[in-house]
Amino acid sequence: MPGTIQEVKARHEKRLLSLPGVVSVGIGRGRDGQEEIVVGLDRPRTWTAMRMPRRLEGYPVRTDIRGRPRAL
Repeated sequence: MPGTIQEVKARHEKRLLSLPGVVSVGIGRGRDGQEEIVVGLDRPRTWTAMRMPRRLEGYPVRTDIRGRPRAL
């Protein structure tokens, strides 16, 4: 792998957050226990989902619907 998942996330976070509807970029684990980059969307967005990479520098990318961020 070309770096830790934290380094890969940091390199791509700004670009991912610039996509319509992306509200978060984090790190999680898949069902198989493998680390993955998790991109949170405010709602289902076909255009954004079609442009989302399946992998970033070898790490899988998953999208989740998170909803809109709310102030506390």
